[in-house]
Amino acid sequence: MRTPDAPRPGVPLSRRQMIKLGLGAAALAGIGTQWAPITAFAKELNDFIRGPAVPDIQPTQLSEHVWMIWAKDGFPTPENQGMMSNVTFVVTHEGVVMIDPGGSVQIGEMALRMIRTVTDKPVVAIFNTHYHGDHWLANHAFVDAFGADLPIYAHPRSRREIEGVQGSMWQSMLERWTNQATAGTRIVAPNRDTVHGDHFRFGDVTLRVHHYGVAHTPGDICVQVVEDALTHVGDVAMDRRIANMDDGSYVGTFHFYDELERNAPSRIWVPGHGHASGEVLAWNRELFEGIYENCLHAVEEMAGMEEARERVLQDPRVAGKAAETAGFEGNIGKYVSLAYLEAERAAF
Repeated sequence: MRTPDAPRPGVPLSRRQMIKLGLGAAALAGIGTQWAPITAFAKELNDFIRGPAVPDIQPTQLSEHVWMIWAKDGFPTPENQGMMSNVTFVVTHEGVVMIDPGGSVQIGEMALRMIRTVTDKPVVAIFNTHYHGDHWLANHAFVDAFGADLPIYAHPRSRREIEGVQGSMWQSMLERWTNQATAGTRIVAPNRDTVHGDHFRFGDVTLRVHHYGVAHTPGDICVQVVEDALTHVGDVAMDRRIANMDDGSYVGTFHFYDELERNAPSRIWVPGHGHASGEVLAWNRELFEGIYENCLHAVEEMAGMEEARERVLQDPRVAGKAAETAGFEGNIGKYVSLAYLEAERAAF
């Protein structure tokens, strides 16, 4: 039986496989008995296969306690080294609380450097808003810096997915998409569950957790910074980008928005992608309603998916946002299809 890391016939060896084969050959040659030198050598090799450091991005202060390191790109590339989602941190009297620390150990290390330009307080907790790896793979850097007991919170559904298929899948995909720029990142899953209604007090700051069912994913949480009238919404809403809805629900997203506006009134909504503002929910709601409502009407009228797509593209709520929405051309067809399928389930 071929092991997962064994080379396949006709497929070039990766650097990681070459290193593993080299270590194995060394052990067979009798060097394996010299454990300390081998361990030191292995560490040097691990450093060799790590992706490069991520350039510093200065944080922006959003409110009294909240800072954000903005990711200008919404998709991972070798050039951006996987820096595709915002890194947000809350500075409290007790310490720093991270909300979505980023997608690699290198991004996490950059975030730590940037935190040190603001405060010398330790990081005392992390919140992972959902299980997509661009938001949580940087847990690795913070556990390295502050110890394995550092509390990392997520919804139970997200925690299970990160511990399972989603964790290894995202680790692998980000390495591939970035041409190994994220190499060396270890999967560090959340170690604490948090559910809707949980309150956390960190010195002078209160954080409140919101979860209202399936939206972007089944396990989305939004984190309200009560004193600042600010709520981090993860990928439940984005700024100038269509959120990935493969695991989500349009109807569930509308419900989530209604409940957030009712129960977490905020001057600022902080998205996982794009700029923070008071308009993030409204912008996303209008776009998603333009997609879903046209699909629902098409289904009710027994019109096909192609007809639904034409209606969506002609709707001013969608057409007016096309030019400013990252990835619109490449993704609108897919998201119309997902909306149409959800509308079919609702109608029948």
